[in-house]
Amino acid sequence: MIEVFAFATPNSVKVPIALEEMGLDYRLVPVNLRQGEQKTVAFKEMNLNAKVPVLVDRAPKSGDGKVVLSESAAILVYLAEKSGQLLPAEGARRGKVFEQLFFHASGLSPAFLQAFLASIQSPPQPEAKERALAEVDRALGVLNHVLEHHKYVAGNEYSIADIAHFGWIWRHQAIGASLDKFPNLRRWYGEVSTRPAVVAAIAKTLALAQ
Repeated sequence: MIEVFAFATPNSVKVPIALEEMGLDYRLVPVNLRQGEQKTVAFKEMNLNAKVPVLVDRAPKSGDGKVVLSESAAILVYLAEKSGQLLPAEGARRGKVFEQLFFHASGLSPAFLQAFLASIQSPPQPEAKERALAEVDRALGVLNHVLEHHKYVAGNEYSIADIAHFGWIWRHQAIGASLDKFPNLRRWYGEVSTRPAVVAAIAKTLALAQ
């Protein structure tokens, strides 16, 4: 059984989406960030960085004990290789998936995180929020251009790169961002957000905060 320690966050939702898409059995274990449960000794034994999500696979493909893994992109790669799904086995198509995973980690995710932090600053700092949203728009513009030429972010096949980007873009309205200027991205978002696996994973992830 795979356990996913998570909360209702953009990074957490990526993992159940992947698991639902891959048809792997799993159990979500809530880690209440509002109560600081990610800072407990027990949780930090799994991830010293004190962040969700964390995956625990008690029946790894290698058969060597259990696997404990943090960082959502690393978890997505692990699950893709375990299942043989949503990640090409070799060649340029595989490289394009990793290109988008690295762009997500270095570009889109930090931009969204900064905009989120700016949106909750007290007292409000309009100039900081405006700068942060400008960087979000820049990153979204990059994806919009990519999606002008391909159905999905790493080519014409749905992959873990789409799942990685979707996690934060799913919360774009919460930070005051809009997809109105990005028609290709808006088309992609509409398609991905209605996939049955994505709908199911979002519902299960949001339930963690109830």
